[in-house]
Amino acid sequence: MGMKINAELPLPAELKAEYPLSEEILRIKEKRDREIRDIFTGKSDKFIVIVGPCSADNEESVCEYVSRLAAVNDRVSDRLMLIPRIYTNKPRTTGEGYKGMLHQPEPDREPNLLEGIIAIRRLHTRAIRESGLTAADEMLYPENRSYLDDILSYEAVGARSVENQQHRLTASSMDIPVGMKNPTSGDFSVMLNSVKAAQSSHRFIYRGMDVTTDGNDLAHVILRGGVDKYGKCIPNYHYEDLIRLLDMYRNRDLKNPAAIVDANHSNSDKQFKEQIRIVSEVLHSRNYNTELKGLIKGVMIESYLEEGCQRIDENRVYGKSITDPCLGWEDTERLIYKIAEEC
Repeated sequence: MGMKINAELPLPAELKAEYPLSEEILRIKEKRDREIRDIFTGKSDKFIVIVGPCSADNEESVCEYVSRLAAVNDRVSDRLMLIPRIYTNKPRTTGEGYKGMLHQPEPDREPNLLEGIIAIRRLHTRAIRESGLTAADEMLYPENRSYLDDILSYEAVGARSVENQQHRLTASSMDIPVGMKNPTSGDFSVMLNSVKAAQSSHRFIYRGMDVTTDGNDLAHVILRGGVDKYGKCIPNYHYEDLIRLLDMYRNRDLKNPAAIVDANHSNSDKQFKEQIRIVSEVLHSRNYNTELKGLIKGVMIESYLEEGCQRIDENRVYGKSITDPCLGWEDTERLIYKIAEEC
């Protein structure tokens, strides 16, 4: 056979019992989940900023980043909802390269999935305990989310996964917001079909069980830009794109119309400094058009302690991305305060 079993992994319930959440963390999550829900349902006009490293590659540097973010949050929490990006799974277009902490708790060592699922649960738990902020992660592998489903306050389905049936059906089981990114083609219809699927009830097989879901009324879209047939990046954060999205939402029977704009990826063509300008344009569009202000609930920004990115070798810089390039901390802090002023 072309597959071998490396190790038997614990069931999610077993891992949760071994690494439980404290009562304090449960209270923090309940409060933040309620506040985030109020934003997506229109009860609160706070603006969401999902911000953090492209990939969470090191527990110490990620927790330092999130603790810094918590200090900023103390000053802007009346206007903004800061959600740290703690992305522990990393999609790879060709299957090559670093696939995230789930696969490799140590980026320069061989994959170890058992150590990985322990490492990501420990990381998310520590980040909440030290900062008081619950985080976002990407649902790259639908069945793996059961190891973190009691911790996360936000999940994203990536551009390469958004057309996958299991991702859509699993998203329909969540009780937290799930953002469905537009596919790499940039097709808005595919993205909105995914939202429709995630908001609906389904019956399917999940982790060897016959399950039925309630549907997730907080499923929404994430605009991340696309690429044309020649591989050229085509952004979709401009005013005209947002108006087109608003019109397409109106023509569909969807609950809680909402969008997050991803300022990096194909919107910035991975020119990470452009995120500052892109966020500014999105805020201008929201302030110009009150209907867009109701639709655009937030932005997503890739940021770390040090700007740029680096190779995985023995000379790695602490707090610098080993995947896509990110804004550095100083630029990030200034940008968050600017967002708070303009919202």
